[in-house]
Amino acid sequence: MAADLNPEWLSRLPSSWSYGVTRDGRVFFINEEAKSTTWLHPVTGEAVITGHMKTPDLPTGWEEGYTFEGARCFIK
Repeated sequence: MAADLNPEWLSRLPSSWSYGVTRDGRVFFINEEAKSTTWLHPVTGEAVITGHMKTPDLPTGWEEGYTFEGARCFIK
């Protein structure tokens, strides 16, 4: 089961880890020490749902998303 978007997961990253977001909004985790990546949070073992999605009524190249605070935003 995937974890909901929550800023708490960011604070729980071990010191040698960071994260990235793909163009389609999927969060991945980077182990800087081991030079590896994973879709699963290194502590919880769960994937993270970002809330980004492609919406058919948006102009080409735009996506709808939500900030950590829950505000709606648009991403190009």
